[in-house]
Amino acid sequence: MMKIIDPHLHLFDLTKGSYEWLQASNPPFWPDKKVINRNFNEEDLSLSSPLLLAGFVHIEAGFDNQQPWRELNYLNNKCQFPFAAISSIDLRLDSSSFNQQLEKLLHYTNFCGVRHILDEQAFDILTAKQVLINISLLNKFSEEQKQRLVFEVQMPLNDSFSVTALCDVISKNKNISFIINHAGFPSAKIDSTEWTSWQNNLIKIACFDNVAIKCSGWEMVDRQYSSQQNWLNHNLEVCFSVFGEKRMMLASNFPLCLFTHSNYQDYWQSLLNTNFMQSKKPQEKSALCYHNALHYYHLRC
Repeated sequence: MMKIIDPHLHLFDLTKGSYEWLQASNPPFWPDKKVINRNFNEEDLSLSSPLLLAGFVHIEAGFDNQQPWRELNYLNNKCQFPFAAISSIDLRLDSSSFNQQLEKLLHYTNFCGVRHILDEQAFDILTAKQVLINISLLNKFSEEQKQRLVFEVQMPLNDSFSVTALCDVISKNKNISFIINHAGFPSAKIDSTEWTSWQNNLIKIACFDNVAIKCSGWEMVDRQYSSQQNWLNHNLEVCFSVFGEKRMMLASNFPLCLFTHSNYQDYWQSLLNTNFMQSKKPQEKSALCYHNALHYYHLRC
């Protein structure tokens, strides 16, 4: 039996949350957005033998970005699986408001960290004075709680200026676990300068021991990536060689993985069937699919 903790997925309830980004009139303007513009709950996370879902990490999905604790309330009332939760937070809030939001979030036992989507605005956000103050507050909370809070880093790692700014933030906030989302969005073309920059910047970031990487979101780079197994295998091998067995996690980005795969089982089965995973020892597979997520997100499975 292969136990899995999925460290990056989203559940939606359109009757309770706002999810403005899912509405057809709002960006991102994906032609296939209707595939995911519906409710998703634990029943959609169906895995059959030899796979077993032992728990998951819910990443904020725009439920209520002004009152992010409302999403935690929803999850606590809805979920039966062991789970941890990453909440939305605006790093640009004034210090008092940021502190108040963190205090409210820390009341929830499943809360383990925050995400402010950086994307193409990463450099401006990570060099803003108020943002740096707030990240230091997050670092202070981690130290006081004696449990590392997570900051989810969602940005393209081929942007070297932004990566330099990120490294400066990481070096000054050693009580936070910085976890790279979606493998840092490697370019769809391995022979491109963007892909080379991504690889070089992975090496730069991996020098800090409070950084780990989650490998998912391939469909965000190329909806047809599943037909290019060499690309996927190469990206996985690079992440493994740079971060090693204990700082890399495999994830689904459900339900967005449905842009490419027919269901949750299909996604995980295709990932485990890659040459990369087939070549790994049992303890390495377990680290990538279960134990590392258990460690970084403080799950109780």
